[in-house]
Amino acid sequence: MKVFKFGGASVKDPEAVRNVKTVLDLFPTDDLVVVISAMGKTTNALENLIAAHMESETKRNEVLAQIVGFHEEILAELFPNQGHSIHDTVNNLIKEVQHILDNEPTDNYDFIYDQIVSFGEVISTSIVSAFLQDNGMDNSWLDARELVRTDNNYREGKVDWKITEEKISNSIGQAFNSGSRKVIITQGFLGHTSAGLTTTLGREGSDFTAGIFAYCLNAQDVTIWKDVPGMLNADPKWFSDTEKLDKISYKEAIELAYYGASVIHPKTIKPLQNKEIPLYVKSFIDPKSEGTIIQTSTEKDTLIPSFIFKMNQFLISVSPKDFSFIAEHNLSDIFNCFHEHKVKINLMQNSAISFSACVGGDEDRILSLIEELSKNYTVKYNDGLELVTIRHYDQATIDRVSVNKNQLVTQRSRQTARIVMKDLG
Repeated sequence: MKVFKFGGASVKDPEAVRNVKTVLDLFPTDDLVVVISAMGKTTNALENLIAAHMESETKRNEVLAQIVGFHEEILAELFPNQGHSIHDTVNNLIKEVQHILDNEPTDNYDFIYDQIVSFGEVISTSIVSAFLQDNGMDNSWLDARELVRTDNNYREGKVDWKITEEKISNSIGQAFNSGSRKVIITQGFLGHTSAGLTTTLGREGSDFTAGIFAYCLNAQDVTIWKDVPGMLNADPKWFSDTEKLDKISYKEAIELAYYGASVIHPKTIKPLQNKEIPLYVKSFIDPKSEGTIIQTSTEKDTLIPSFIFKMNQFLISVSPKDFSFIAEHNLSDIFNCFHEHKVKINLMQNSAISFSACVGGDEDRILSLIEELSKNYTVKYNDGLELVTIRHYDQATIDRVSVNKNQLVTQRSRQTARIVMKDLG
């Protein structure tokens, strides 16, 4: 049994949905669990919908209409018969979103976020499942909101592995022992609490979902289907002359993902490593090409320099107001504040009298964190920065990325250089 994951770009329009079937047809005898993300930029659109929900009913209705229109265009081409049941299915899902929006927004933004944003995956998988069924590929649609158990840390649900394994094994495991080929369609990114409320696993968490299902079902392997030929040593958006990493170890992949390599969600690899399940990164544009394989390796990883860019970063510097040293109790207090505001630290550094952290993500959370820290500390910050990580660096690679840049923080270890920079212009 194999686990496949298709991201938003691979189901962004009718042609892309047709291509998913083309890829699946290459594996006619394999049992498959197919994890699918929201279509195109739907998650971004749903985030805009939540923001509009907090502001005005008029703006909210405009954003929702755009989301509905986007999916109706896809439905119209894939299912021209208006009597097809998928039209009612999607309409009913939109009504569920509308029902949530009809209630006054609560103060718990993260909770509302998960209840609304989750519909992107539910709608996309419903459409793909129906299309496959109509085109000769029998499949079963399963709701990940009933299978992946998490705590109630909305937007960053922590998986309860014991209960999740029981649920997935009971729901899917037995089906794969029936003798006939099985194709399961399910959603990435989603989970549920013990009370049955929807949670999400963190932005771009569909990769992690694939890892969860593979771990729980002892899959043969996992393939993440992307619009790139495999894992590259840099994002093509930043570098024109990228190189593909043909084969790397779990350890190297974990390092790259942790530092922000966009191809793989950082939580994906560890459950696969624990059961030595190989992970492939392959192109849905050229599905027969080799791609990248990530697995346990006795060979040394190729020391090709890899570049990872994080944009729109803040560099926050915290000092005691009485000019005393930064001591352990200060650090404990500061870290707790970061934790309470759910702001992740991408890089940190401390001196005798200050602690500095480079962070990115939700700007409202970051500004709220700065406000909270300022009650007890002197806080200064720079924004609009970029954090560059170079794995297997040399001086030439550092010089390459730092042209016309002011280096605010530089850290180097044996294998990795990390630089917080700002444009000189």
